[in-house]
Amino acid sequence: MTAVQRALRHHLEAAVGQVFTAAVGLIQREGKVVFLHAAGRVNPEAGEEKATPETLFDLASLTKLFTATAVLRLLAAHGLSLDAPLGEVLPAFCGPRPLAPYPDPLQSGKMITLAPQGGEVEADAATFRRLLAHNAGLPAWLPLFRMPAEERRRAVMETAFAYPPGQHVVYSDLDFILLGWAAEALSGQPLAKALRAWVSEPLGLLRVHFRPAAPPAAPLWGIAATERCRWRGRRLWGEVHDENAWALGGVAGHAGLFAAAADVAALGQAWLDALRGQGLLATLGKWARTAVQPQAEKGGLRRGLGWALRSSSPEDIAAPLSPTAFGHTGFTGTSLYVDPARRLVAVALTNRVYFGREPEPIRRWRQQWHALATRL
Repeated sequence: MTAVQRALRHHLEAAVGQVFTAAVGLIQREGKVVFLHAAGRVNPEAGEEKATPETLFDLASLTKLFTATAVLRLLAAHGLSLDAPLGEVLPAFCGPRPLAPYPDPLQSGKMITLAPQGGEVEADAATFRRLLAHNAGLPAWLPLFRMPAEERRRAVMETAFAYPPGQHVVYSDLDFILLGWAAEALSGQPLAKALRAWVSEPLGLLRVHFRPAAPPAAPLWGIAATERCRWRGRRLWGEVHDENAWALGGVAGHAGLFAAAADVAALGQAWLDALRGQGLLATLGKWARTAVQPQAEKGGLRRGLGWALRSSSPEDIAAPLSPTAFGHTGFTGTSLYVDPARRLVAVALTNRVYFGREPEPIRRWRQQWHALATRL
């Protein structure tokens, strides 16, 4: 074991009990695993079961990368443009929409206003490119889990817009809930089957599941627990942490997948290979490169198609990586970053919300993780 590998292992182990209870770190260079280590316990409240490289973690928003990959493949298969309106696939998403504030997902009772009220926009301005790049005009979030089940889909389909499309970059779960429904319409399959058919199975990903506590997926002990949820009244273990994904049955385009580190790394490697014209995703052609180039940018935020691009801020968790790096994080404590200049894929799956939602400890941990990864 090299000095850098020892430092990475220490970085994982030292955060157990402080930042998370369980973690798996995996780093690949040139398609080969150069570091893999599991640390901690999957649920200290329930026993001594240790995390292993096969442990499933709630991916949270890393689900969006699987959805984006499927949607891009499906658009290409159907000969649809990135600039086609969503309404071409989901006809109910149409017509004039008012501009209105939306609930702050982080501060209960607060509303976020991004545009003067009273204006209108056409739903057709929400194109696939804009939805994938988070500048389609939609709110970041709606409290679907507080709505009656029969109203949730309609609330998303008929949502007011938060700003005129293209004028802001607002990271939006609604964008990807809609993209998940578009994947269903384009594939003619429920979302879980569509992602399996268009992403997981072609890439040989064996341990990627929605609702993993249900057969035939992994047993409960093979899953890292997350937060003690106040409104569900229990520690979440084998069920999705995200409230809206849970309200949508545990299967949604923005969150809900559980996976092992090797499968997340394989998705990152598939995108890295595609940039070199190799592998399954090379069939996307120029879209593969487009996906990891800026499609929307404002105030230092830079978005590709589904991917977050490295910013110039020294506070960015990807700051130690090359300027062309791209990746994503998940609220539960997961991350996948790809550094084309180094031919590097870095995965860190953790259950940091086990201890709550304070963002700074995991931000600092992730940045140091990437700094160490660049030294391999």
